[in-house]
Amino acid sequence: MIDTHCHLDYLDDPASARGELGLNIMVCIGASPEHARKAVALAGEFPDVYATVGLHPTDTDDDSPEARRELEELAQNPRVVGIGESGLDDYWDDTKRAAQLSAFQWQLDLAQRLNKPLVIHTRDKQGQDSAHHGVIDVLRGWPDVPVILHCFSGHPDLLRFGLERGEHTFFGFAGNTTYKNAHEIHAAARTLPLERMLLETDAPFLAPVPKRGKPNRPGYVRHTLDFIAGLREMPADVLERMTDANARRAYGLMVES
Repeated sequence: MIDTHCHLDYLDDPASARGELGLNIMVCIGASPEHARKAVALAGEFPDVYATVGLHPTDTDDDSPEARRELEELAQNPRVVGIGESGLDDYWDDTKRAAQLSAFQWQLDLAQRLNKPLVIHTRDKQGQDSAHHGVIDVLRGWPDVPVILHCFSGHPDLLRFGLERGEHTFFGFAGNTTYKNAHEIHAAARTLPLERMLLETDAPFLAPVPKRGKPNRPGYVRHTLDFIAGLREMPADVLERMTDANARRAYGLMVES
């Protein structure tokens, strides 16, 4: 099984996560220059780990010509299968929208030049959706860049836009899909065309039920798989095969899982 989005370098012992609950591929997200270096190093050390490199929207203080040059160099590594995570985050009161937009546009350009998918982070305060509509507005100018809508919130407008955008838009479902009150995520997970679905953990964050409240681990992606299989009333092994095939297609992975 494949965890399409985790922060493996945040774990005390990254090697211990390998093979948990049948997990055999992990994509480690390098969302700052420091974490990008670590993600690429882990991908070089372990054959079941791949990396992305980029600049998270809440880490734009790290943005500089030097940082961009380093990330572009790291992105050339054959173990790097995506760019980001990038995007927009309006959760915090000190949101720096201009800096986020600049980093977002640059990473879209990098993804397009390297023909790698961009992993997109989108987060709003409860009851607001400025970041979601901001992401839609930006992506309208980049119709051909493959994207992964990481930790998809179920936002109806972003769902509709992503589906209209075509086959190179994927939706990542994380552990919060299993939460009782995640009604919009449940609705999206129940109805999304299966060929557009990815499964992820965002470990060590967003641990799924029954591990909620504990540090998340890449192998816990199986709990999200089981939950969505229940929502869709389908066998978990069938969903696993389909979402793993999607992950290989989204990231260009040639390894069979």
